[in-house]
Amino acid sequence: MTTTNKDSTNSATRPRNSAVKPPRSDHAQTATYSEELDKIFARQRTAFDRNPAPSLRERGANLLKLQSLIERNRLLFVEAANKDFGTRAAVETEMSEIVGTISIIRYMRSNLRSWMAPRRRSVSIWFKPAKNRVEPSPLGVVGIVSPWNYPLHLALIPAATALAAGNRVMLKVSEFTPHTSAVLKRLIEENFSPDVFSVTDGAGEVASKFTTLPFDHLLFTGSTQVGKIVAKAAAENLTPVTLELGGKSPVIVDENYPIERAAANVAWAKLLNGGQVCVSPDYVLVPRGREKEFAIAARGAAHKLYPKFAGNPDYTAILNERHYDRVNAYITEAKALDLEVITVEDPELGRERRQLPLTMVINPPADSSVMKDEIFGPVLPIIGYDGDHAAVNFVNSRPTPLALYVLSNGKHRQRQWLTRVASGSAVVNDLMVGYLQNDLPFGGRGGSGYGAYHGREGFDAMSHLRPVMYQRAIFGRTGVQMLYPPYGKIVDVLLKLMRRI
Repeated sequence: MTTTNKDSTNSATRPRNSAVKPPRSDHAQTATYSEELDKIFARQRTAFDRNPAPSLRERGANLLKLQSLIERNRLLFVEAANKDFGTRAAVETEMSEIVGTISIIRYMRSNLRSWMAPRRRSVSIWFKPAKNRVEPSPLGVVGIVSPWNYPLHLALIPAATALAAGNRVMLKVSEFTPHTSAVLKRLIEENFSPDVFSVTDGAGEVASKFTTLPFDHLLFTGSTQVGKIVAKAAAENLTPVTLELGGKSPVIVDENYPIERAAANVAWAKLLNGGQVCVSPDYVLVPRGREKEFAIAARGAAHKLYPKFAGNPDYTAILNERHYDRVNAYITEAKALDLEVITVEDPELGRERRQLPLTMVINPPADSSVMKDEIFGPVLPIIGYDGDHAAVNFVNSRPTPLALYVLSNGKHRQRQWLTRVASGSAVVNDLMVGYLQNDLPFGGRGGSGYGAYHGREGFDAMSHLRPVMYQRAIFGRTGVQMLYPPYGKIVDVLLKLMRRI
């Protein structure tokens, strides 16, 4: 695989005007995007056909190039993210978007040789001296649709995984984070040939066209509602899909776990990125009668993290007015239902900057919006449960969550919760950090999606694990040739042995 490095040493660090224009969205321009997508796809397909098995060296070079452009342009990405969100803590962008992405790419580079190696499998005695292998091979052209909440990390980790597996990559970035998308698009164009890695922006019509291309694999990160549409579009081409969705990830606080410690963990996790995280805790189950105790402890913990919310440069704002109004509507509904609502700060103070403080709703009914929708913001339902069975039934009666958080002391109790409650992933006695483990696969189950990436499982998802049997002959014949017709006594003897062994 030959890549064109367009002055990557200098252009990746060259300062540019960071102002961007919103993506084009009218019908004529959408048609132009459609033509461009078809051309890029055809070009990548042709390039893959010319070189369907990129070497370890070629793949490693692509990963290193990707890592380098992130390292050299980290401040550009921090600035762009802050502009996209209105307010986003530089430290949070550095941690999640920059350091988190670089860490995973480094892990891929260090393990790529072993992942690419053929994997031995056993051979039936009747077919020896053959040998069996599973040999990972690239799929071809991989499509990736990335979301707005982590516009760098959730775009580049799937892309890096696909490149590690030897594929060509077409990436559709979010139109809701235009500054980050513009920086990313420019840097990829300057450092990669479009034969290898191409980035497309544009609005919803472009995304719809993108998902209809006959990719060899398609990875989508986003809402469950849109995920269903993506899966239907991909099915027309029999394109395998990895869906990283979301859902309502619960926290179960066991009766043996200190409430204050649980509240501190939850407050941090719920407020990270303003609650706009697919694995953010969506609701908390606590022993009945301790709901308000938990809420008060969480309020105190939130105050320590953010002495003020409105105007705090360390607290990430809700992305835009539409999402702010959507999240705020959960609070309005709770008050209309005369539910107990506990907030850390007057929400009106941060309205202009879209900085909504931690707001807790005590025991909302199951049919309320806050208990049906994925919240994706700093509103937290707190629900009392009467015994383990009730807590298990409460979670399992809903669509399977992407993540499960169990706060519990004792291995036996922890195992009981994990065995009885279904989820895509799980973390015991912490929150959110399971996603950051480089050697653990990450993915959903049921309503939270299907398929996984990260680690070796991600490499395998972006590869075809082709079984290969290498037959070897002894004295010019293989073992199976002894079963060829015309059949005679030797076949009868062999069949009798086969029935016994």
